[in-house]
Amino acid sequence: MSRREEMSMKTTPTAGGTNYDVLVAGAGPVGLMLATELRLAGVRVLVVERRTEPDTALKAEGINTAAAEAFERRGLLPALEAVKRRPPFQGERTRPPFVGHFGGIQVPADPVDEDDPRLRGRGPAWYLLVPQVELEQILGRRAAELGAEVRRGVEVSGFDADEAGVTVHLRGGDDVRVAWLVGCDGGRSLVRRLGGFEFPGTDPQITVRQAVGTVEGAERLGRGWQHTSTGVYVYGPMPGRVRTVELDGPPADRETPVTAAEMEASLRRASGVDVRVTEVAGGTRFTDHARQATTYRRGRVLLCGDAAHVHSPFSGQGLNLGIGDAVNLGWKLAATVRGWAPEGLLDTYTAERHPIGAWVLDWTRAQVAVMRGDAYSSALRSVVTDFLGTRDGATYYVKRISGLWQRYDLGGGHPLVGGTMPDLRLDDGTRLADHAHGGRALLVDLAGDDKLAALARPYAGRLELVRGGADGAGVSALLVRPDGFVAWASADGVSDPAGLEAALTRWLGDDTSRSN
Repeated sequence: MSRREEMSMKTTPTAGGTNYDVLVAGAGPVGLMLATELRLAGVRVLVVERRTEPDTALKAEGINTAAAEAFERRGLLPALEAVKRRPPFQGERTRPPFVGHFGGIQVPADPVDEDDPRLRGRGPAWYLLVPQVELEQILGRRAAELGAEVRRGVEVSGFDADEAGVTVHLRGGDDVRVAWLVGCDGGRSLVRRLGGFEFPGTDPQITVRQAVGTVEGAERLGRGWQHTSTGVYVYGPMPGRVRTVELDGPPADRETPVTAAEMEASLRRASGVDVRVTEVAGGTRFTDHARQATTYRRGRVLLCGDAAHVHSPFSGQGLNLGIGDAVNLGWKLAATVRGWAPEGLLDTYTAERHPIGAWVLDWTRAQVAVMRGDAYSSALRSVVTDFLGTRDGATYYVKRISGLWQRYDLGGGHPLVGGTMPDLRLDDGTRLADHAHGGRALLVDLAGDDKLAALARPYAGRLELVRGGADGAGVSALLVRPDGFVAWASADGVSDPAGLEAALTRWLGDDTSRSN
């Protein structure tokens, strides 16, 4: 689609007389995060969700460093800190004994080099443990505060897309005409299927069951992750929490609730221990099904989060990957709706996020490889265990699961370009993240260079000029995209104005598109 076609888009009223620019299918954390990003830019958003209440199923709770910093840039971190829970295995230690696991291999915290350049100044590289239902409530409140409309108990049943927009058919509601449709509707995405997105990948090899329940005979189970010839299991660290990994393919039934009898039989098979499970709560099943859409956009229809990629939740990467998708897509789609997007901006969403999604899929596949009960996997597991117990191995693991390794190829010679913005403390007492709450790009002047103010002036409304000093910053000027990634940086002011002008034009438009 050409830039002229994108900029000429106009929404039309629905039957109820309300206009929307974007319909987001799915009110999970990813859909709600996307809605908040769009509303910050003034985009009219409707979010529809088939569930009447947030999903309370037992899920991974880890918000990694990259996602936490994204929430911090929008002023949401204090709310998450207020509901986070202490790791149950931490006890009185100042930090937990493990930083996570890789295919059931627990990675010790003590060897981690927190002075590594990627980790220094980021605080302990550890997850915020926030129940997903609490996260959804926080994001839901924020989306409502910003004016996003969220309809629960309403489901997308189909849609018709053309060059000018999308007519979305809602089960339990009227048809809605919008400019853009975004599928945040999970791994079994209807939007992805009806949109004709290719979804190649690998078929499931395992079944994982997890629940919190009452286990009689639990004292006979090993503590922590246990590998056997018939599978993998872990009991704890929360009292009553049990997880099994069986290597005999996917379950025959994914829909019915996990019963105490099913959990007991699976635990007995995986552990070889005679235990009894008398009750379960919040039981779930999942597999290692790993697939990824070949593109995240087809015309006026886009995919975000699990709708774009599915994989096992080992190491808790799924939620964090989806939040990164939403933050990357939000400002680009908003710029397109508002009419100032540079040509090709929306296509950079797939270009930047697809490689990161592909890495996560391989990260989870590799964990399944070390879980198998055969002699080859056992030998591999021994080697990986040794590596992850070293300083280099544990640090590598933390940099990966924290998300701080993620960079985009944005060109430019400064080492900050392509990574997330540094945590600068300015001499007025603010931090750089405090200036990102509004979702605009930031042009940061740490050297009092008046040329920066002149270059920023034509972008009023989509760019905020931040001026001040920051001791030890190692940089004098930065251009930060709305998603928090550095698009241009200089150690000596605007010695090369052409470089900054090119970055401004590339990400915020040229002279002909500077109206708001």
